[in-house]
Amino acid sequence: MMVWVRQPAAQRICFAGMVIDVDEAGFPQQVIERSSTVPVVVDFWAAWCGPCRQLTPALEAAASAREGKVDLAKVDVDRNPGLAQTYQVQGIPAVKAFRDGAVASEFTGAAPPAQVERFFDALVPSEADQLVAAGDEASLRRALELDPRQSDAAGRLARLLLARGETEQALAVVEPFPHDFLAAGLAARARLSQNGRGLEDTFAAWDRGDHAAALEGMHEAFAAAEGTERDAIRQAMVAIFTELGPDDPLAREHRRRLAAAIH
Repeated sequence: MMVWVRQPAAQRICFAGMVIDVDEAGFPQQVIERSSTVPVVVDFWAAWCGPCRQLTPALEAAASAREGKVDLAKVDVDRNPGLAQTYQVQGIPAVKAFRDGAVASEFTGAAPPAQVERFFDALVPSEADQLVAAGDEASLRRALELDPRQSDAAGRLARLLLARGETEQALAVVEPFPHDFLAAGLAARARLSQNGRGLEDTFAAWDRGDHAAALEGMHEAFAAAEGTERDAIRQAMVAIFTELGPDDPLAREHRRRLAAAIH
């Protein structure tokens, strides 16, 4: 439950799960120091600002849903022009999230509730995010129940299922994410496995983290494949590139080779 602590002074002091009205004198303690313990989201606003009033319910709902994990502070820019100047507030509402004494993320304007939720999610992992981090099958399935949009959970669960040879179940898990490169690649892998394309050793190398061997095997298969099978192998390779990251030397090398083979 969101609690708004009212005190006679301009500064309303409170902690986890409460709204904090902060002035220039209290900012160092209530925001800067406090943000070393939990993230503090600061709403720079003014009483005359209509968009500020529009944004407030979404901010309070997001903070309340994460009670004890994030604080919400409000700074009246008319009463505290020094803070507005220090943090370069040029338009309101301006929302800035502080972590370890510095601004970690921010946005300006009356964002819709869904955007506000995503903003808070980036600061405070949701229950689904925490379950994904656990990584076991039961946690991953529960994460997808809580948030069916959790492509990371789907990808990790599909990898477990594919390693057990449960290709049909793995395909069902990742098919809802056609625009996610990793999920699409895993779906392609599942289809290739179902069609018996002889890539078992290549996929086994992928599962044990031998990406070099997996990519070499896929290059050989790609050169011999045609049509939809060729595209499925390409998608599986892109999934490995995604897993390795854009700056990985192995990914860069094989991405160039794949591009040359396509053209």
